[in-house]
Amino acid sequence: EVQLVESGGGLVQPGGSLRLSCAASGFTFSNYAMGWVRQAPGRGLQRVSHIDIGGSTIYVNSVKGRFTISRDNAKNTLYLQLNSLKPEDTAMYYCAKLPSFFSTDYSSRGQGTQVTVSS
Repeated sequence: EVQLVESGGGLVQPGGSLRLSCAASGFTFSNYAMGWVRQAPGRGLQRVSHIDIGGSTIYVNSVKGRFTISRDNAKNTLYLQLNSLKPEDTAMYYCAKLPSFFSTDYSSRGQGTQVTVSS
């Protein structure tokens, strides 16, 4: 059974930073592309970033230069470093196991961790 458990969210002031983690189990983590998606209140899922098995990455334009995705295959853990946070980054953040690097099928995702950016 695939399990994805996110952590690291919280309340942060604009300009602040957070590091999200996603502990994966139930599958061979190193064999899969992984991603972070987010959902703001009243809006649909939005791709934030993907990382493939070789470490290649893609980002939505609004987070380029501010967020960094990474993975530690030895620890079966996915990370997202969030810097220079803005109020519009407020959302529930989910990690997802992807069928392929460019897939937008986020059906296999965790329960999420809330990020709130507010002064």
